[in-house]
Amino acid sequence: MSKFVVIGITDMPHPNLNREAIQHIAESRFFSGGIRHKELIQDYLPENAEWINITVPLTDVFDQYKQIDEKIVVIASGDPLFYGIGNTIKREFPEAELLVYPAHNSLQLLAHHYQLEYGKMHIATLTGRDWPEIDLPLIRGEQMIGVLTDRQRTPKTIAQYLLDYGFDNYDCYLGEKLGGPNQKCRRLSIAELLEVDFVHPNCLILVQKKPIVRKFGIPDEAFQTLEGRPKMMTKSLIRLASLSCLELDSASVLWDVGYCTGSVSIEAKQAFPKLKVIAFEKRPESDAIIRNNMKTFHVPGIDIHNGDFFTQDLDVLAAPDRIFIGGHGGKLQEMMKKLHTHLKPNGCIVFNAVSDETIASFKKAAQTLGMKLEKSSRIQLDEFNPIEILKAIKIM
Repeated sequence: MSKFVVIGITDMPHPNLNREAIQHIAESRFFSGGIRHKELIQDYLPENAEWINITVPLTDVFDQYKQIDEKIVVIASGDPLFYGIGNTIKREFPEAELLVYPAHNSLQLLAHHYQLEYGKMHIATLTGRDWPEIDLPLIRGEQMIGVLTDRQRTPKTIAQYLLDYGFDNYDCYLGEKLGGPNQKCRRLSIAELLEVDFVHPNCLILVQKKPIVRKFGIPDEAFQTLEGRPKMMTKSLIRLASLSCLELDSASVLWDVGYCTGSVSIEAKQAFPKLKVIAFEKRPESDAIIRNNMKTFHVPGIDIHNGDFFTQDLDVLAAPDRIFIGGHGGKLQEMMKKLHTHLKPNGCIVFNAVSDETIASFKKAAQTLGMKLEKSSRIQLDEFNPIEILKAIKIM
């Protein structure tokens, strides 16, 4: 059975290690880590030390590990179990014996520097990951967000992303080369963060100055709508009733087909920020409208797909367990058949019908596909035509 000893260090030269970690180093022959780690730990290494550089692709590194029938000492930054190599080793070598000697991670060091009470800090790692990692705490309005960066998701690109969606309600603490002699820490506004130079590695802590006030049931008049067609939008009460039918609290992926202004997608994402929302629309002018509405209501993270729905490559997208049909272009039965193919078992489709013809068409399509029809609801708002809210469930 493989054995790994993973030792976390800071960037201080000749790091201060505990007695057990020093003993493991002294009695071992095989070591691994980054080039920088080797330089920092050099004085501890025995003369016969053999070093395996951790570089991408990691599969090459792991292949070298598999050839070794002795203990391997891995040197890592900070806490190896905090989005670090320790977790990767656990995943790739589940049967291996693992000992971990952690140091403080970068966000802890930054919080310590400013004496921030970080016990309730939400962690958003953008290291090798995309924006959804930070969308969740932003929409939730987390009071403190620790952000791990990389060379694509840098302090500047993060600042621009925050400003794009109106999240200037945070102060930012920027830490560079934390835990070493060249450590640098600064407190900045989001706008100032956009202008500063920085070095890698770095991380951020965002601390909320004031919350963004949100409404469940965004007023219709607050949305940008299609020019000359203000009624082309799912109205607030209908929207909320439809979202209730979708039962999004237990959902993972929502497809909003025919998003128009994005009102359903935005309301859903705002209320359920963990939900992955994929929105489809054939009107080219709707692209700018939904993006403007997302910024107005501080709701990032909606995956937008424009063009004819029937020509989209849906196989590359996350399969939905909830679907809302906001528009069908006169091809409702054809659309239902296509959607049913991708809908997960026990998932549902919700549709707002405005005529007896479309009610009958939805029900016929659901019955043909072997779906279970739920009891519908009829709502009439002011002078608008009555809306029938229909729901069909895909049976396993």
